[in-house]
Amino acid sequence: MAHITGHVRIAAPTEQVFDTVADTRNEPSFNPAMAGVELLTPLPIGPGTRFRARMGRAGTQMLVELTEFDRPHRLGSCTDSSMMETSGTLTFAADGEGTVMGWDWQVRPKSWMRMLGPLFGPLGGRMERRIWTRLKHQLETTARST
Repeated sequence: MAHITGHVRIAAPTEQVFDTVADTRNEPSFNPAMAGVELLTPLPIGPGTRFRARMGRAGTQMLVELTEFDRPHRLGSCTDSSMMETSGTLTFAADGEGTVMGWDWQVRPKSWMRMLGPLFGPLGGRMERRIWTRLKHQLETTARST
């Protein structure tokens, strides 16, 4: 199992950051590894909301379920795929006119991926930072253009 943590400051209101992240259908716009997302449960988005996501060119499927929903402070989720299970939380704290978003994930590789276990922490940490930095750029660019 790998533990992945980090944080990023985003120059956007906490509610906007939370709402963008809570609706996983937005993730392909800032995560190039995600090919598409489908909402599986009725709106509104909240605890128990589930999404089916496709990753990469192969379209590996993942099931994402929101396990905790305290808008705009805390968002918990569990993601399950054939390769791994990831669970944890995102936190959102106001910082002036911006937001500090933190992540805290437990990643459990499955099957043959367990052999790569020691690499999951460092590689996963870099991947998470890249994803959330892209979100930061997307939201800050949107804020500047309005």
